[in-house]
This record gives sequence, structure tokens and C-alpha cells, in this order.
Amino acid sequence: MSQSNTRVGDFRVLAGESLMGMEARLVKLTHDTGVPEVKLPAANDDYALYVVLEGAADAALVSVRPIEVGRSLRVPLKGTCNPGDVMVLADVATAADKGKVRVLPTIPGTYRGLGIAEQVGVDGQLVLVRPATVGNITVSA
Repeated sequence: MSQSNTRVGDFRVLAGESLMGMEARLVKLTHDTGVPEVKLPAANDDYALYVVLEGAADAALVSVRPIEVGRSLRVPLKGTCNPGDVMVLADVATAADKGKVRVLPTIPGTYRGLGIAEQVGVDGQLVLVRPATVGNITVSA
């Protein structure tokens, strides 16, 4: 069978930085000299396609779940949202907001559309989001 050694659902991987208390945050898969690890996003258009289920210290095992279109998820919200809003990563320039989501801003830049809000949300809420393959969105001045 050509599809051997594949996986579905949650899995354990090393934390590339401390992810203590970062449950429900989005992270990206990266590596340290070829060894897989996950980290909080470093850019507003990062491929943060995994949600932390169980955080841990740097270099320890964490549990993550790949986001998938057929399954909604709850992610910490920065700001407010309404159903149907396109959700992107919160501004990674603010360390406390890394891995959170926000509504697509009007500020010029490139953002990665990660999903669609399925409920009204307020700042700090674990908002219900439906993952979507929106991709990069460039907002012009």
C-alpha cells in the first residue's frame, strides 16, 4: 500500500518553544535540524494549521490537532467578530496574541485566511471557527 505510515487526528510532537498554557492556540509545524516541532506563528501569513490541545515546556511533547474543513474548532479571539467574518491570525507583533485569531483587518498587509467565524465573538472568547482554505489575502492601501 502506498499510503503507509500516515496518520489522522491528534498527534504528539515536540514544542519548539514553551507552549505552557497555550491550549487552543494555533501553531505551525517546523523543525529543528530535521526533527519535527511546533511553534507559535512568527508572521501574520504563517501556515498555523494545528491547534494545541495540551501545551508543554520547550523541547517537551505537546498534543496538537490539524485543523480540517469538516470540523469546526474554538480558538482564542482578539477583538470582536460576527458570523461569516473571515478569520486570520492575530498580529504576531504582540507576543500575547500569537496563535489567536482576529477578523481580517483593513490595514494594508498580507494575511492568511484560516476560517470563517460561526458565531458572534468578543475579545478573549474561544470563538467557533470553521476552517476554510481561503489562503493569502492582500489588503491594499
